[in-house]
Amino acid sequence: MATLPSVAASGGLARYLEEIRRFPMLEPQEEYMLAKRWQEHEDSDAAQKLVTSHLRLVARIAMGYRGYGLPIGEVMSEGNVGLMQAVKRFDPERGFRLATYAMWWIKAAIQEYILRSWSLVKMGTTAAQKKLFFNLRKLKGQLQALDDGDLHPDNVTAIATKLDVPEEDVISMNRRLAGDSSLNAPLRADTDGGGEWQDWLVDEETDQESALVDREELDNRRGYLVAAMDKLSDREKRIFEARRLADDPLTLEELSGEFGVSRERIRQIEVRAFEKVQKAVKRAAETAEARPA
Repeated sequence: MATLPSVAASGGLARYLEEIRRFPMLEPQEEYMLAKRWQEHEDSDAAQKLVTSHLRLVARIAMGYRGYGLPIGEVMSEGNVGLMQAVKRFDPERGFRLATYAMWWIKAAIQEYILRSWSLVKMGTTAAQKKLFFNLRKLKGQLQALDDGDLHPDNVTAIATKLDVPEEDVISMNRRLAGDSSLNAPLRADTDGGGEWQDWLVDEETDQESALVDREELDNRRGYLVAAMDKLSDREKRIFEARRLADDPLTLEELSGEFGVSRERIRQIEVRAFEKVQKAVKRAAETAEARPA
């Protein structure tokens, strides 16, 4: 695959965004044919067109991760890696567009990069703590609590309740995300023991074997979801994606207008589709666990 444009090479973010807008968007049939050419013949030109036509998607997703103190060019580059992985694994016969599938890979690649970059300062690695890490800024914005310093107790309670995490985790994570401080900067005056931030550095690096297992588990989960969605009707799939998978979910009102049915009917279809997907994913995972190694 040819070299992709980069923010650094293009002379800045504005120039890069202008450059990637020149790549044409693909019609569904054109995307399907290109994906088949890659799948069946490993046509690198076809793969290149699939990737470049979705660079704008990567840029849009990457912009949502500004504020972590990391160069936006590097964030986009990591997202592009995720996009290329998605193109390699994309199966056009499953009936949905590449953008829907690639979104998961792009976000996973960016989030893994951010977590690796922040691993210098000790932070939790449970699913709940990762959810807190990637949602705290957004929730603070919704609560209009973007000032530096500790959160008001009411805001701590609201965020902890929303994300189902302990209030202590919210306070701790907020302090870690409070800015790009020097590692030689003193800790807060109310921190026991004093000292500098670098005194608290720990090695959170995962060994290669564990990293491989985590990656395979993530790949498996994506595969289970994709296969489960194959069992949905076109209407169920559209509603499930619009309500459960979209960055900006559509409302019941919007979907009721699209399909010409009541909001309650849309809600019922959404619940039924979710239950179908949930059961199919569970069965697939149980089957995989029961399979001999």
